Amino acid sequence: MRDRIFETAIVILGRAHRLYYRRTMPKSTIKEKVMPFGEHLEDLRRRLLIAMIGIVPVLVVSLIFGSKLISMLIIPILAVLRDADIAPSLQATSPLETFMTALKVSLTLTFVVTSPWLLLQIWLFIAPGLYNNERRFAYLLAPLSILLTVLGVTFCYTVIFPITLAFLIKFGSSISQAAPATAPVPVGVVIPIIPQLEAEPSEPPLHGLWYNAELKQLRYCAGKNKDGTPHMLGAYLVAGSAIAQQYRVSEYIGLLLALCFAFALAFQMPVVVLILGWANIVQIAFLTKYRKQAVFVCAILGALLTPTIDPFTMFLLAGPLYGLYELGIILLRILPASRVAAGFKKIKEPDGDPDA
Repeated sequence: MRDRIFETAIVILGRAHRLYYRRTMPKSTIKEKVMPFGEHLEDLRRRLLIAMIGIVPVLVVSLIFGSKLISMLIIPILAVLRDADIAPSLQATSPLETFMTALKVSLTLTFVVTSPWLLLQIWLFIAPGLYNNERRFAYLLAPLSILLTVLGVTFCYTVIFPITLAFLIKFGSSISQAAPATAPVPVGVVIPIIPQLEAEPSEPPLHGLWYNAELKQLRYCAGKNKDGTPHMLGAYLVAGSAIAQQYRVSEYIGLLLALCFAFALAFQMPVVVLILGWANIVQIAFLTKYRKQAVFVCAILGALLTPTIDPFTMFLLAGPLYGLYELGIILLRILPASRVAAGFKKIKEPDGDPDA
């Protein structure tokens, strides 16, 4: 008899629990399947395998074109060095330096190119555990974050980095040596005149010597190669300076990648503002009230995120940071959390239905 009463009580409690679950949980989640822990691990293993399959071909292609990638990345500094009458070349202080730099660039490019694929696999793993209204936030933040990252890296490489290099290199070349002494040319000494050309001659004379104004090199035809093409040698002619600016290729590439990473991270400011606003940690009134303090914080972030210590680069990053701060406020006004959760529709008041 007691066992029968106990079994009846269990059945009643079970039905009450199911009824409570149906009344309190969103309808979209009632029929969702609960995945056991073992299936979670199996799904994680499958997602990791698919992610690796997408990474390997991109890595192989990046390794093949590693040297060409370096040639593209050093274009800004070569142009600035040439304009400052400095030898437009970088140096490697060890036999492995150029190869390891190319490997570093290839790995970085592989990560950047495959990051959307990796994010997709992460999303496919965690999406089944989210409600529909929670997924809408990710649908908005993920494309916005990727777009801001691309804009940050592009802005850094095309605008900020050349300006920074020009400022730093020209500052170093401005420290000139003392003017050399002058004296009359000794009797009988003839100073040779070397012709100046704007481009390489199509058929350079054997043992000919000239100055290439475009390359800023003293060019010499030493003979013929095995395939019959002229064997050319050159020496850069540079302006006199007390400081010889000769940069290592690894340090230059490291500075470029660090600066691009800093700008990609800094350009996530609107995403941070949106998340803080949606989480009700900050309000729009609070963000607009403390604009002056936001300028100060952006200046501090500009100093912390840039790998160089010059104030010029710091202000170049602090300015866009504050602009992105204002963009975050505008997006938060347009897209409050209630509107995003409702699928970007106008919010309606409940009509009295307890399940609404």
